[in-house]
Amino acid sequence: MNRHYRTLFLSDLHLGSKDCKADYLINLLRQCQAEKLYLLGDVIDLWAMSKRSHWPHSHTQVLFELEQLAQRGCDIIYIPGNHDAPLRRFCGRTFTGFRLQRQGRHQMADGRTLLLTHGDEFDPVVYLGKLESLLGDLGYDVLLWLNRVCAFWRRRLKLPYWSLAGYIKRQVPQANAAIRRYRQAAIHAARQAQCDGVILGHIHQPECLQIDGMLYLNTGDFVDSCSFIAETYSGELELMRWTEQPVQLFKAA
Repeated sequence: MNRHYRTLFLSDLHLGSKDCKADYLINLLRQCQAEKLYLLGDVIDLWAMSKRSHWPHSHTQVLFELEQLAQRGCDIIYIPGNHDAPLRRFCGRTFTGFRLQRQGRHQMADGRTLLLTHGDEFDPVVYLGKLESLLGDLGYDVLLWLNRVCAFWRRRLKLPYWSLAGYIKRQVPQANAAIRRYRQAAIHAARQAQCDGVILGHIHQPECLQIDGMLYLNTGDFVDSCSFIAETYSGELELMRWTEQPVQLFKAA
């Protein structure tokens, strides 16, 4: 059944990467209608494409579905991230219905204002240095490889999608400590911008939290968690996982 929302927030699609769950994305974009759609960075993984060319038809179909949404009147705002950073020099321009911006502010139906950003600007708070960052990237690449192996066998056994990478990340104390620092940095930025909260991506950790009276919302990604955030017409925020069977993970008033 089609779902109708006021606003959709997606990030970290990583089109051009073999870990992108394009089939779930296509299904989402066909079944969810919205007045406005924010793409919060790492939509096209130029990093991955610079190392190895991977662009199946399903990735082209995702862009086609986004274009179809724009033609039907959906206002699409694209805030590039670190994996599609070269597109930042085009911020302020519009391409085939997509408006590129460096950051954004979104006024919800109930009047609250949210800061919108990709989130890579908070990396210095999360990581201790270049070595730790490199080790973290390598470790995550291994997790994604394990996730692909797990997903392959679950499909063979006709089991629904489950993120092994997400499960392992939740068991690592250092990762949880880094995520806490990231949350606090994002909340501080939202408060400095005189907003009521922040929506971002980057760290592939879907969350919907109230922290010190501020909203902290992370869309997650479409490489392991397959999650996004939707705003209803009454101003409620829903954190959703969209795989074989869409599941609402959390609703924030």
